Amino acid sequence: MNAKQQDKIATIVLYSIAGVICLILASLVGYVLIHGIEHVNWRFLTSNPESIKAGGGILPELWNSFYLLVLTLLISTPISLGAAIYLSEYAPKNKTTEFIRLSVDVLSSLPSIVVGLFGMLLFVTAMKFKYSILSGALTLTIFNLPILVRVMEQSLRNISHDQRQAGLGLGLTKWETTIFVVVPAALPGILTGIILSAGRIFGEAAALLFTAGQSAPALDFTNWNPFSPRSPLNMFRQAETLAVHIWKVNSEAVVPDAQAVSNGTAAVLILFILIFNFVARRFGQYLYKKMTSAK
Repeated sequence: MNAKQQDKIATIVLYSIAGVICLILASLVGYVLIHGIEHVNWRFLTSNPESIKAGGGILPELWNSFYLLVLTLLISTPISLGAAIYLSEYAPKNKTTEFIRLSVDVLSSLPSIVVGLFGMLLFVTAMKFKYSILSGALTLTIFNLPILVRVMEQSLRNISHDQRQAGLGLGLTKWETTIFVVVPAALPGILTGIILSAGRIFGEAAALLFTAGQSAPALDFTNWNPFSPRSPLNMFRQAETLAVHIWKVNSEAVVPDAQAVSNGTAAVLILFILIFNFVARRFGQYLYKKMTSAK
């Protein structure tokens, strides 16, 4: 067998592997959407869940998922950006820096349920935040930090050294060059990483079982006082998210249409995660073209 034939066989094998992966992914997403999309309608999205009779919706769970997502990104993004700037622009190449990078990698490989148990011990028990949105958001921040730090650091490292030299040559300090030259140039990659991590946060369940709670109190969407127990903005109330709702409906629910509710909720969850990934790709491409004048 000559080199040309070997190359052709290797290409066929690689295309086959990629095709199998795409087929598995398409089958999974298709199965969830086919079984769940028929139950999704406006009433399902805007009504409260039922505990006994059929016909309940997912309004509180949908709101809680987005609220937790926003809080988590507000906490984790500036911390991650600061750590990424330090690692890419200031950290010397020594054992301390290697240890920090190793710690970030180890943290990213921890099972989410372990992070959830740690969050329960620290935020729910020690800091007395109880089962609440705040405890869930802080736990998801720990869960989200390693990914964001690595993505942001890589985005900053990809910026040409000439751009740094140009900033310093204009009389800017290193800090000003980093903030006004390097970070804006790396913004497309940074934003893409943030939006992609949003999809992971939105679908997380295990870490929230021990921190945000497994129930969703009835919310009054006319009450926006953040200290009211029924206010949607209250960070100290329990909050059941879409992913936790799927687990709870399949394990504890007694409503006659539990399977339909579970399928519909799974379809909504998959749709929003697909939207996050689509937006991340399109927005990253738009920003890249906008900031580099690429066609």
